[in-house]
Order: sequence, then structure tokens, then C-alpha cells
Amino acid sequence: MLDPKLQAFLDFYNSLSANGLDAIADYYVEQVQFIDPVHEINSRSALQHYLAHGYQRLNYARFTPVSGLCQGERGFLSWQMRFSHPAFAKGEEILVHGSTELAWQDGRICYHRDYYDLTEMVYQHIPLLGWLTRQVKQKIAAS
Repeated sequence: MLDPKLQAFLDFYNSLSANGLDAIADYYVEQVQFIDPVHEINSRSALQHYLAHGYQRLNYARFTPVSGLCQGERGFLSWQMRFSHPAFAKGEEILVHGSTELAWQDGRICYHRDYYDLTEMVYQHIPLLGWLTRQVKQKIAAS
């Protein structure tokens, strides 16, 4: 069973949509620091804009917890995300493994860092780039 803070975090992300971001103020402080392999963001309004843009064309995204740990105001969550986007893999479901490091301040998230493989999420699903990525992996594995 997940810590209630981690479960609330997962529930929030599993209920997100491009138009359903009003509850973000319940989960994040105004000056939140958000980092992922694509962006570094330092305000709740910028995070809301980033998420709205990211979720705009998604068919769906669903996070499933693998494991989690909370100690005081810090938490770590390992997850799997299944999502579908019309621009990747012809809209078929994509599975991404990742983890999130969190810190809370007064009950809301003040630090959020996502770790995931951008190749697993995006690059391998772009025709030419996917082929090139597989070739590089094969050469590295063979050496």
C-alpha cells in the first residue's frame, strides 16, 4: 500500500486532462521546482501550462505504481506510464518506466523531479530516429 501522499499524487496525475488542471493549486506550491528530461520549470503557472500543452493531444495516460517510499517531507515513487498519442507509434499504447522524486512544503509539492528514458517514451517511436537509436544500442551491446 502506498503512502497517502504518493497515492494522492498518483490520483491527481491519473485524473489529468488538458482542461482539467484547476486542482493543480491543491497539489503544488506557487514556486514549485519541476524537472524532467525535457524541461526545468520554476512556477506552478508554468507547470500548468506545460501539462496543459502535454495533455492536449494525448488519447490517454495512466500511471501505475511499482513501489514508493516516503520519509517526512520527501518521497520517491517508481511507476509505469501507459499512454497513447496520435503522433507516436501510430497512436498505439506506449509503456514507459520511470520514477519521481518529491518534496512537500505545508502539504503541497515544492519539488518534483521525473526520471525516465526519453528514448523509451519518444525517440524509438519516430521512424528514422527509432531506427538510428536501435542501431546505436546494437553497436554498444556488441562491443
